[in-house]
Amino acid sequence: MSFTKTTETDSNYNHLENMTVAELLRNINTEDKTVALAVEKALPQIENLSQIVSEKIKNGGRLFYIGAGTSGRLGIVDASECPPTFGVPQGLVVGLIAGGDTAIRKAVEFAEDSSTQGWKDLQKEKISEKDIVIGIAASGTTPYVIGALQKCNEKNIATGCITCNEGSPLAKTAKFPVVVVVGPEFITGSSRMKAGTAQKLVLNMISTAAMIQFGRVKGNKMVDMQLSNNKLVDRGTKMLMDELNIAYEEASQLLKTHGSVRTAIKNYTHGR
Repeated sequence: MSFTKTTETDSNYNHLENMTVAELLRNINTEDKTVALAVEKALPQIENLSQIVSEKIKNGGRLFYIGAGTSGRLGIVDASECPPTFGVPQGLVVGLIAGGDTAIRKAVEFAEDSSTQGWKDLQKEKISEKDIVIGIAASGTTPYVIGALQKCNEKNIATGCITCNEGSPLAKTAKFPVVVVVGPEFITGSSRMKAGTAQKLVLNMISTAAMIQFGRVKGNKMVDMQLSNNKLVDRGTKMLMDELNIAYEEASQLLKTHGSVRTAIKNYTHGR
């Protein structure tokens, strides 16, 4: 069945090579301003998907992102940022990309065209009904992603997607589709631009909402973040200063003793 692939339609601009740098940047910015509004229109769909993601994680399941090219890389970025930001274990949020780890840095030719490899990659992770899989594909036609979600559906594994074309095969396959229609790209077909921005925004929303629901934020603070560099240690120290109304030196020592903001707050409070 045919559908309108708006991510591939002709750009609203032409003769880009004749534009000045200032004109190029201004026009790209003009297009980028439309992305957040397109995401806003998809909020009900994003809510539906976020709800099921939160439920799965609360019940001991995992969140998988699966994609190819830019879409796959965006999923990996979001997954890789969850442990340091929220202190969750590696493997709670997993990003898979067509072509494997090599494809993170370098395009792997035709990797996205296999309709069976996505499911094989998920099987390597011992995927189960406790988990949820979100397919990411701007076009909504990537065989690697669609094939994986089809097998998940057969195995009663919850499926969602993030795509930018209404009525795409991927949107019809996912049980919880998110469709953000951003329209033509500044460079015709270059979905790393507006479509990629839209996907990143939605991924931020889904994982952040899930982690908050999972109890990994206190107030508005990342109290479970990994203290992996001096900047984060300083941030954690200042969190303790604000939360416990203590001096920097005492907060610093408390953080060194307990190793995390949450544990430091808990032990300080119980010790009073």
